[in-house]
Amino acid sequence: MYLRTVKRKRSDGTQVAYLQLAHNDWDSAAGHSVPRVVHSFGRADTVDRDAIARLIGSLSRLLPPGDHLAMSGTDDLEFVESRPMGANYVLDGVWSQLGIDKTLRGLLKGRRLDPKMERVLFALVANRAVDPGSKLAATGWVTERTHIDGLTDLDSDSCYRAMDWLLECETELAESVYWATADLLNLEVDLLFFDTTSTYFETPTADQPADGATVGFRTWGKSKDHRNDLPQIVIGMAVTRTGIPIRVWSWSGNTGDQPLIRQVKDDLADWRLGHVIWVADRGFSSAENRRYLQRAGGNYIIGEKIRGNTEAATALARPGRYHEIRHNMRVKEVGIDDGAARDRFVICHNPEQAERDQTIRTQLVERLQTAIDGTDQATHDERVALAAGLPAAVRRYLRTTKTGLLRVDKTAIRAETKLDGKYLLRTADPSLSAEDIALGYKQLLEVERGWRDMKSTLDLRPVYHRLEDRIRAHVLLCWLALLHIRIVESRTNQTWTNLRHQLDQMHLGTFTGPAGTIRRRTATTPDQKAILAAVGLKEPADYTSIQPATPA
Repeated sequence: MYLRTVKRKRSDGTQVAYLQLAHNDWDSAAGHSVPRVVHSFGRADTVDRDAIARLIGSLSRLLPPGDHLAMSGTDDLEFVESRPMGANYVLDGVWSQLGIDKTLRGLLKGRRLDPKMERVLFALVANRAVDPGSKLAATGWVTERTHIDGLTDLDSDSCYRAMDWLLECETELAESVYWATADLLNLEVDLLFFDTTSTYFETPTADQPADGATVGFRTWGKSKDHRNDLPQIVIGMAVTRTGIPIRVWSWSGNTGDQPLIRQVKDDLADWRLGHVIWVADRGFSSAENRRYLQRAGGNYIIGEKIRGNTEAATALARPGRYHEIRHNMRVKEVGIDDGAARDRFVICHNPEQAERDQTIRTQLVERLQTAIDGTDQATHDERVALAAGLPAAVRRYLRTTKTGLLRVDKTAIRAETKLDGKYLLRTADPSLSAEDIALGYKQLLEVERGWRDMKSTLDLRPVYHRLEDRIRAHVLLCWLALLHIRIVESRTNQTWTNLRHQLDQMHLGTFTGPAGTIRRRTATTPDQKAILAAVGLKEPADYTSIQPATPA
């Protein structure tokens, strides 16, 4: 397709030129191409040039951002480069709305640090959210491939100094960020969800103990990533009911879950959060934890182990009717008074999950029956070895007779049938309804979603650090990045993946010529305008920099 000019002679002898948009079609009969007129713009001397400019601008939006910018230049300007800027602009806007820039600049006063440390930390957080990689990769990303206001280049030494400083001011920054987030989103902190995960390191040896510790920071423990062969660390996160992560912690890899929630409650005690109900899974359930969480007016909703738990067996044996609160959830409340304290137990039943549990159990029992068929003729040692080699889920339904024969345990099957689709919750708060307790615990999935995003979208792993302080700082950067994308997601009701795709289409182009250098961005698309409005940000300036040429 091309623009052509057609000239025609009028009766008075003058010539008139017409502009046409045409393309060539192949005429097989004639054996050559024939021009076809797509649209006629009219006479060249009366053409609506503004309309043509709008058409060109509309068509150029279909081009990649760099090509779009290149077309917007003039003959005396050379198009030098194009860098994405939209995602960084939105993250920087949230960074300012949370007051992190002011907080960090305040903490910088009196310190012999580069004033650009605040910009460096933002760059590391943005890199984690937009294009996660090592700190060395982040330096190339900032210097060569993206635009961040106030930071044109970055080196690895600045990154490490910023991370060390971030760890020093973690406590002050975390509290400041929390209160700013609470004001920004009008957070409800009546429920706080806490959970832990682990992340492993690709190294064959664990860290040596330091400062009187019994083990190193990176050490072996119960891996939630199923990598017990590699050293790891434990990470904890507190999240609001809307999925906003308010703080993160790191511990050595062999730390058990039980004492952690007490430390977390102590760390947040100075924040004066008022009446808070802590929600945690069954790994944190102990009498000591429950009493500790009730201090200063607090309370808890904690999942209870159903199997091998005397109190759970007592609660499940109590009669009562289930009340349906959702199409796939029924609840029944029972109370148990041990003479010292009265706890409320809520039994939750999911009919759909009960069907899945029954199907899985049937498959396991069939697998067990197939494995033990014909073992009556085997030796005693062979039967023992076979039983020991069965998976734990299958071995649950196996019993051994007095004579050493292997049989399916029908009593265990009947006992498990009574637990299909059920889980047990425990609280001491008298003000919560059974429905509030069940739905509050169900929201613990928000923490699980946070772990998934931190490990996949933000690439928490692999961790390219070996020093404990640097690892802790890396976890803090991931938390700040997760906080920012959760705020943007909550305001736009879109996933960060979709938002990043739209925002990456906003580019900043650099043009240079005899008069100097200018930086101009691409036009804002309707989707980008909607995102900026939802987050509460103005459109960035069309021209971010105009630098006259330096006289010779």
